[in-house]
Amino acid sequence: MSGLTFVDVCAGAGGLALGLERAGFEPTLLLDEDADACRTLRANRPHWKVLQADLLDLDPSEHPESYDVDLLSAGLPRVKSSATSARAGSSEEEKLLRASIYLAHAVRPRALVIENVPTLVDPNGFRDFHDFARAELEHLGYEFSWFLLNAADFGVPQDRKQGVLVAIKKQWFQAFRPPSPIVTEHMPVGEALAPSMRSRGWKDADRWAAQAITVAPTLVGGSKNRGGADLGPTGSKRKWEKLGVNAHSLGDEIPGADFTWDPEIGREGLVKITVDQTALLQGFPESWEITGRKTARYRQIGHASPPPVGEAIGRAVARALRS
Repeated sequence: MSGLTFVDVCAGAGGLALGLERAGFEPTLLLDEDADACRTLRANRPHWKVLQADLLDLDPSEHPESYDVDLLSAGLPRVKSSATSARAGSSEEEKLLRASIYLAHAVRPRALVIENVPTLVDPNGFRDFHDFARAELEHLGYEFSWFLLNAADFGVPQDRKQGVLVAIKKQWFQAFRPPSPIVTEHMPVGEALAPSMRSRGWKDADRWAAQAITVAPTLVGGSKNRGGADLGPTGSKRKWEKLGVNAHSLGDEIPGADFTWDPEIGREGLVKITVDQTALLQGFPESWEITGRKTARYRQIGHASPPPVGEAIGRAVARALRS
């Protein structure tokens, strides 16, 4: 077997797709309903076929390139909570979870990857979806594994836990092993952002970086129904403040030489990170262009699957399919 192919639905800013590309997969089709996300994908990979459409409206028969692929991947919008998601049809997000399973009926990939909230792997919190997925996947001839990954274990400077479902046709599944951590020490925020913090001559960049010695809290993109870009709920903001960061909004640019970092004076003395820096915290390379206005760009980044995690999953699936 030479190159492996995949279809990626709810592709967003391309974090999962980029990781899979690094693992040796080539996409035949990427789908997302968001115009900014589609522009991001096209800006970075003009040769990829990108379709702006709702997963719930996708008819594979109109897109024959989606057939006969090795992998169907879905980095789906986060379900609200295990309590609400346990009720069948309770949310748009759960409809997308089910739609990705139904899509496997038509596409018939040799493997399926669904990535979502960490509690996705909990059969008690997501009993309805687990029962549904088990029945459908077994009927289609897949065996499957639920597992939890933390992006920090794969070199991403962020505490970001992800629930993953991997289903593979029976003849290859026995060779599948979930990805193992690739780092022994997590990368702290200060180390990850120090080069960019120094880039405009900010004199306190190294002093700030020296105290930002833990990974970042989970980035949260928010919904289109809420306001501007910030770094998450109250608990996350408190964690950011301990890292010397003002989490109530994102900066328009990296601090210049004249900015004085002084946590003692409160919020105004804390540094703001930029949208580009949140992309670094999500594991995107600097060369990856996120398109759109500030809030739209941050929303894409916050919802993305970190590319290093996608790569680890992709390599694990590829090993099984090549066995």
